[in-house]
Amino acid sequence: MREGFFRAVSTAEFTKLLRTFAPLPAETVALDAVRGRFLAGDVFAGENLPPAGRAAMDGYAVRAAEAFGATENSPSYLDLAMDIPIGVIPDQPLPPGRCARIVTGAFLPEGADAVVMVEYTEDLGAGAIEIRRPVAPGENMLFAGEDAAMGQCILAAGTKLRPQEIGMLAALGQTTVAVGRRPSVAVLSTGDELVPASATPRPGQIRDVNTHTLSAMVAAAGAEAHAFPLVPDDLPGITAALADAAAAHDLTLLSGGSSVGARDFTLDALRGLGADILAHGVAISPGKPTILANLAGRPVIGLPGQVTSAQVVMAVFGAPLLAHLAGDVAAFDRPVRTFPAILSRNVASKQGREDHVRVRLEQRPGQLPLAHPVLGKSGLLKTLLLADGLIVIPADLEGYAGGREVAVRPI
Repeated sequence: MREGFFRAVSTAEFTKLLRTFAPLPAETVALDAVRGRFLAGDVFAGENLPPAGRAAMDGYAVRAAEAFGATENSPSYLDLAMDIPIGVIPDQPLPPGRCARIVTGAFLPEGADAVVMVEYTEDLGAGAIEIRRPVAPGENMLFAGEDAAMGQCILAAGTKLRPQEIGMLAALGQTTVAVGRRPSVAVLSTGDELVPASATPRPGQIRDVNTHTLSAMVAAAGAEAHAFPLVPDDLPGITAALADAAAAHDLTLLSGGSSVGARDFTLDALRGLGADILAHGVAISPGKPTILANLAGRPVIGLPGQVTSAQVVMAVFGAPLLAHLAGDVAAFDRPVRTFPAILSRNVASKQGREDHVRVRLEQRPGQLPLAHPVLGKSGLLKTLLLADGLIVIPADLEGYAGGREVAVRPI
């Protein structure tokens, strides 16, 4: 055996170390290509949106006070002053005692402060309009600047751009947007026993899984994965691959070689390249042998070679790091989305480490689902295939009792 672990840091300490890496520089991207990206700076409205009051319903623009008390049995009567087509701002105000026929989206004339829906009116002919329902000021209309007022901060830096944010940017005339750059990620798998997925393994060999699963997780996080050829278990090979990967990528993920066995060379390779080893060991299960290093200002994560361990560590630490690098200012602070379930039986845990337990859900009509623990070794693929999510047992507990409500993180 070689040198043992450094002190296994807590998951909170490990996350704090991840925060030390600065987000990537911004780039300007066409509006139609920014979905899923993070704003690099605040966006301010350069105009009122809408620029003037607009109808939200087909009907008649009125002064609300002039329809006060109108009912089916005691309607109000207003003379029709004008028809307002869509896309034209009326050049005359609405005279007192009169109304304007209007369609959804058209601009209200000056003086009008509400729209009576056409269903509650009747055109009596000769310009007389019967109003059978009152309206409050502002009803069935949008005020000038109600969506966005000139000078208002509409979207804050770090906002993830969904279709709805993209729609607001389009409405404000923003055809290009400054966003955080997508991280480029090098994915390396090490091990003399590994062969490509396309190969037929000989005795003692196994097909490479981590390159494919980690690349898929990187892509799901909105980053760009670049898979490297398999790296054998030798110090010069791992050192050369790490040097090439880190020089050209924002994050390097290297699976295997992070433990303390005689053929685990990741730590030595990083030291030989002058990397600052920030952590070697984290109090999490599965995934304790994880390494975090700073190589020339860029993060390198040495993941366990066991397939389940690598995927759990990537979900817990790798995905938030990628979001942080891409400009998500809340990447490490946003609560993980979970849903409640009832644990089906007792689950033991070792104090001092945070356990991420795979669970399978059993739906129950009218009740919270049952969460059945899926226990198994971290080298087994089927535990993740059978699981619907993860539950977290904090490091200060010795387990959870069956029957308690737990928060399930989907996977």
